[in-house]
Amino acid sequence: MNHKRIYRLCREEKLALRRLRRQHTARLLAAAEKNAAERPNQCWALDFVSDTLVSEQTFRALTVLDEYTRESLAIEVDTSLPALRVIRVWERLSAHRGRPEEIRMDHGPEFVSRVTGSWCEQRKILLRFIDPGKPMQNGYLESFNGRFRDECLNAHWFLSLAQARTAIEAWRMDYNGERPHSSLDYRTPNEFAARLALRAEQNSMGTLPAIGTA
Repeated sequence: MNHKRIYRLCREEKLALRRLRRQHTARLLAAAEKNAAERPNQCWALDFVSDTLVSEQTFRALTVLDEYTRESLAIEVDTSLPALRVIRVWERLSAHRGRPEEIRMDHGPEFVSRVTGSWCEQRKILLRFIDPGKPMQNGYLESFNGRFRDECLNAHWFLSLAQARTAIEAWRMDYNGERPHSSLDYRTPNEFAARLALRAEQNSMGTLPAIGTA
């Protein structure tokens, strides 16, 4: 029997499932704090996650995270995600939220390609490559990807790519809008980002309330 089906049935029946990821996650987040972003759009983190359909066809998911707000900016899903496709995702995100100052990622071929470097250089975006074999240098995204796999990929039995996209996007929206983070003062990523945007607007208009009255 497919391991994902067993996992889904266990979740539905509320059977106890061992989770060994917590200590690993704590180490990743502790390492990430050393180079933590200090404002939205300062640093986006990118990585790939792979999974399979029922037909055993492999697909990939490009995950994009704002390191400061913890927002999942996008999860792009397809059987192939070359460098030009990655750039299209960046352009789509930049169009509605602005460009990042930095992008953190590993040395995957899609990220180190000449076209990727040229696109970032023209837009004055700094590429920060983590050291080989050092996933803790991208700790926030590694933690997010672990949750993404546990709660979404392992919990679904994808019949088609279209179904995978729908389920993954629904999970992403739930993560952004319904999951409070202790690191965000127990707000969801959407709430935290909206609060920052409001304070920035008030500051620009000279109406920012005094400390302790917000």
